[in-house]
Amino acid sequence: MQRKAVRRRALPGVAILTALVAGVTGLTGCTETSGSGATTDAKAGGSTAVPVQPGKYRNLPAPCKAADAKRLRAMLPADESLTTEQRERLYAGTADASYDADRRVGCRWTAQTPSETRLLSIGFERVVSYDRATTSDDDKARQVYVRRLTDAHLPFPGASATPSPTASAAAPSTAPSAAPSAPPGQGGSPGASAGSTNAGTSTSAGAGPTPTAPPELGSRVLEGLGNEAYIEDKLSPAGTTAPQSRTVRTVFRTSNVIVTIEYSVQPAQPGVVPSSVETQGQVRQLAQALVERFNE
Repeated sequence: MQRKAVRRRALPGVAILTALVAGVTGLTGCTETSGSGATTDAKAGGSTAVPVQPGKYRNLPAPCKAADAKRLRAMLPADESLTTEQRERLYAGTADASYDADRRVGCRWTAQTPSETRLLSIGFERVVSYDRATTSDDDKARQVYVRRLTDAHLPFPGASATPSPTASAAAPSTAPSAAPSAPPGQGGSPGASAGSTNAGTSTSAGAGPTPTAPPELGSRVLEGLGNEAYIEDKLSPAGTTAPQSRTVRTVFRTSNVIVTIEYSVQPAQPGVVPSSVETQGQVRQLAQALVERFNE
């Protein structure tokens, strides 16, 4: 009987000791769980900043095949003396050297006739952001585009009003008193922007010996071409013996790809000035065709 009593007294002590050990273990487990939960919460909190999705385009089209044959023939008329094989080589183009065809590619064409030389180049650049936690491929591509726009010394869209060619041609009619004061020679000033007096010279009645001088569209930001675009128009200085060449460059962005088109018309004889309207028109039509191809 006495031994049983001792056992009964010892059992509560063992139970208490067991409970204490379990409690300590439980507290330790709670602490570890709490720490693990904090880490999970931290990770979960960090996961809220989900990396941005990559750009729309993962590769680039073959630049030498980007323009259709009909358009190339219109922009690069071949000399009649060329053989069929020579014409094929002309319109096949020459690819630029590239060490990463998924990032940057280009192609060039040259067409020579007795009256002129025409040069065309198309370049594609796929922009990739290496910090997608903060900057998407599209945002990085826009940064690249903005740098080029700044280098071209053109205003950002909306920074200043840029009249359209139609508006610039109609502008002199709203101020007829200013027309007589414009010298006739201004109609051929190189690099004039839209809205300059050279466009007015060709539309004002009785403006002197050059009433039909073609307008100079000039360099400007474009609308409705890709996500954003601009065009540069440069005319070389006039000389007594050197002919004036015109070079038109269009740069536009479509998602994470920057496209550059450069087109030059170089007459063989002085006194022949390539048309701004025609040259820019051909470049813009090619650019629009490339936009549609990217959207396919």
